[in-house]
Amino acid sequence: MCIAGLTVAAVPRTTAQDGRSLSLEEAVELALQNNHLLNVKKFQVYEKQQKVNEDRVRYFPVVSIGGLYQYNTNLPSITIEEGRFGVLPFGSAFYPLPSEDEIIEVGKHNVYNAGVTIYQPITQIGKINAGVKVSKTDLQIAEEEESKAVIRLRQGIEKLYFGLLILQKQIGEAEIRVVLAKTKLADVENAVIAGKSTESGRYGLSASVAGEEQELLKLKILYDDYSDDLKQLAGIDPSEDLVLADVADENLTVIVSPGETPVGETAAKNNDLRIASLYNTKADYSMKAGKFNYLPEVGILGGYTYQEGTDIYPRNNAFIGASLKWNVQDLFLNRSVLRQRTLTKKQAEENLANTMEQVTRDIARASRKLMQSMELIKVAGKVVDYRREDLKIQNDRRNSGLNLESDLLSAKAAMAKAEADYLSARLNYRITLSEFKIITGTYLDE
Repeated sequence: MCIAGLTVAAVPRTTAQDGRSLSLEEAVELALQNNHLLNVKKFQVYEKQQKVNEDRVRYFPVVSIGGLYQYNTNLPSITIEEGRFGVLPFGSAFYPLPSEDEIIEVGKHNVYNAGVTIYQPITQIGKINAGVKVSKTDLQIAEEEESKAVIRLRQGIEKLYFGLLILQKQIGEAEIRVVLAKTKLADVENAVIAGKSTESGRYGLSASVAGEEQELLKLKILYDDYSDDLKQLAGIDPSEDLVLADVADENLTVIVSPGETPVGETAAKNNDLRIASLYNTKADYSMKAGKFNYLPEVGILGGYTYQEGTDIYPRNNAFIGASLKWNVQDLFLNRSVLRQRTLTKKQAEENLANTMEQVTRDIARASRKLMQSMELIKVAGKVVDYRREDLKIQNDRRNSGLNLESDLLSAKAAMAKAEADYLSARLNYRITLSEFKIITGTYLDE
């Protein structure tokens, strides 16, 4: 069976000068550039990357630099009273030491102080390392969420774009049916005038015309809704009219064999499953970080100070030592923290198991839908072939005067419906294929 290439019927399309030409690839590219929700996901990735950088800084020694200036209005002093050190005999005279009260001022009015202190944590390195791993996992989750948003956005654009192409074809079919209904009504009106038909027949066909016009109007309204949604996702000015390019035939004839790859292998690439697995990993790291809270905080410290203005202290001083801090109350609080994180871990494990089951079912369902879509394409193709032959026969009969204009229009309407159904089957297959690739984690590989 040979199916000729189908030309998508226009809605009535505007010309390229009046509207904006848009292909599927351009629509996807515009959406990836302009969609605000996707930009939010991108910024979340940047935010998580900065959190990783922040946590990594904790590995390095804490360096504190400080300085002080102080002006003293009253200076401390040391008074040595007269005779404090006894008396000095000299002949018959005795001289006190000191001979009078001595007042020695300690320090100066202007006091300067500057120094640097370095503290290197030791026992907290394990906790810091676990915290960095938690932040890295959050970063991976944000990247997976961004990838998921990209996939869903691309799929949303595809569905709207293909939906518009299907509606264009259906609108073309509906327009032919309106013309057919009006032709039949005109035939009946002529028959009524000739006395060969009754008024009831005319009213019935008038209702048919109104019904066909109603269906056409519904399709056009739906087309406008789809068009508005596509413009919003792609960041296109709502006032612009779109002229959609046809989808290349090779993009509609991609055939895959769903059963070629084992379900376990394809499920491992699934975006939702990867996110669930990362949350499980994050819970592991959180539990490990909590266990380090039982250790006392031990670190090494050292530094250097310089001061001027206080005479009883050395001007230059370097020091080194160790620090120990252990809050006993934290031991009891940490028990509750670990219990909470254990429960979080169990939730993550249950979510991972549920996601795995759901993905396995989704893969099986998508495989079945994919095979069914392929069968629908074959059947719809046969209908197109048969309708084409019937239209050729009706056209020949019309040229020979053996049938009415309404008979030819009926054949054209049937042919238009067959073409619309065939295009719908092919486009729906492409959508189903995209859904299958999303579930199996191969959508962005194409």
